[in-house]
Amino acid sequence: MRKFLIGSTAMALLAMSGATSAFACDPDYTGVTLSATTQTGPYIASALQLAAKGWEQKTCGKVNVVEFPWSELYPKIVTTLTSGEDTFDVIAFAPAWAPDFTDYLSEMPKAMQSGPDWEDIAPVYRESLMVWNGKVLSQTMDGDVHTYTYRIDLFENPDNQKAFKEKYGYDLAPAKTWKQYLDIAEFFQQPDKGIWGTAEAFRRGGQQFWFFFSHAAGYTNHPDHKGSMFFDPDTMDAQINNPGWVRGLEEYIRSSKLAPPNALNFSFGEVNAAFAGGQAAESIGWGDTGVIAADPKQSKVSGNVGSAMLPGSDEIWNYKTKKWDKFDHVVESPFMAFGGWQAAVPASSKKQEAAWDYIKYLTSPEVSGQAAITGGTGVNPYRISHTTNLDLWSKLFSEREAKEYLGAQKDSVTAKNVALDMRLPGYFSYTEILEIELSKALAGESTPQQALDSVAEQWNKLTDEFGRDKQLAAYRASMGLPLK
Repeated sequence: MRKFLIGSTAMALLAMSGATSAFACDPDYTGVTLSATTQTGPYIASALQLAAKGWEQKTCGKVNVVEFPWSELYPKIVTTLTSGEDTFDVIAFAPAWAPDFTDYLSEMPKAMQSGPDWEDIAPVYRESLMVWNGKVLSQTMDGDVHTYTYRIDLFENPDNQKAFKEKYGYDLAPAKTWKQYLDIAEFFQQPDKGIWGTAEAFRRGGQQFWFFFSHAAGYTNHPDHKGSMFFDPDTMDAQINNPGWVRGLEEYIRSSKLAPPNALNFSFGEVNAAFAGGQAAESIGWGDTGVIAADPKQSKVSGNVGSAMLPGSDEIWNYKTKKWDKFDHVVESPFMAFGGWQAAVPASSKKQEAAWDYIKYLTSPEVSGQAAITGGTGVNPYRISHTTNLDLWSKLFSEREAKEYLGAQKDSVTAKNVALDMRLPGYFSYTEILEIELSKALAGESTPQQALDSVAEQWNKLTDEFGRDKQLAAYRASMGLPLK
């Protein structure tokens, strides 16, 4: 999601265009022109454009990439889909829109749903985010999961280690739990030295709610009750005001007080700038943070960028028993914030075979691997091979940084209790309500419980307005649960 709000483009990725095939026009799409649409670049659009060059060389076909501002993209796509117009052959879209699009999409060819390239896609994408009611209707073209970033130099400083152990009674190391995360942030809150504990997005309209969701996932994504994080998967009653969510909000607010003084105005772009600028000891967010911070041209902390999975918890709220369940280990619940851009072929397209072939090329290990290491494409790892090829990342990271970054990405997307983002018709109506109340809580105008009680009440009303049975069916499908 952050990709339409931050950064500057880097369009020098000629390698991503791919080498010309030894056999011209293979397969032969001479005379075929595809129309592909997404948001205005550089993010995501540049990945489509650069892959188009290689696909055109390989197949003798042509791809026109049509860009729309973020605010116009959804209405443009939904209008053409619902009208049955043959306007676009490929659409690249936000996962939250899937419930509104799936009735109008073609199914991925069966030949693409097997083999090494298929198995290389991380399971959370292949088995969940690309699937709707048992059908593969889209292809992930970008990975989006929140991870943890920390300053190696600060954490491994002997004086810091000694002082931290004396104060908190345990060793200074990457946070395994959210309590540790806050302890570490408190310890490194040193404004006189130009260092603050953490950096997160807190601004309304600036990816705020995804950061809150990451805090709450550790306390609400119960491993024995799939799909119960946001709503009761049997009744569609909002769960967002239960004690797990309240604790998540309490700690999110605490994080805001351990961040730079202007942090309530931070979107993800400011988070990256703060960490790369040496202002924060730790942070959470998408993989862009590590990439930017490792780049000596953009960062003061390059060479000292550590990565790990998000913190977790050893107790999680059980919505059925209405009690906290205690575990004998920390349950890791990395949050799939946004979920990664999807590419799909409308059923109305008259060039479906060529369109799927282009998507296959766009998301192939080689082409997508180059995109993942190129600033400006907005592509984060989503294939296993993206996270295991150290040579691919050697120009960005030191060996240690690369191993930790790729390990965090891989461990997160393959985690047993990975938490899926909410995908519902009217998604942004739900999140707009949430952001209004989050902003009040962050400003101290309401307590966490009051804020979330208000959200729950409004979410339940909104669900009824959209149609509770319809929303329940969509929610269960988005969470990989069978229809009731």
